[in-house]
Amino acid sequence: MSVKAEDIFNKPLSRQQKARLNRLRNMPDSKIDYSDIPELTDEQLAEFKRPTKVLVAARLDRDVVDWLKQYGEGYSTRINEILRAVMSRQR
Repeated sequence: MSVKAEDIFNKPLSRQQKARLNRLRNMPDSKIDYSDIPELTDEQLAEFKRPTKVLVAARLDRDVVDWLKQYGEGYSTRINEILRAVMSRQR
């Protein structure tokens, strides 16, 4: 069984979860213990930078587009993810 991110994000929070979030929201930064988290180097931080996007026009078969759209909005992002997965396997 797969669960969509939207289902997780749209699920209402319990009272206990709301109480925890409120406690964290009101906690000053000085009270947060970061001792178990190593500092990141500039090189590591650079890895998290999103690649720039380029607008392209591509001709796709109608059945391919219909298949991509059946999973909801964001089909161009889905195309990018599919191509990235193939690219990663080729490397």
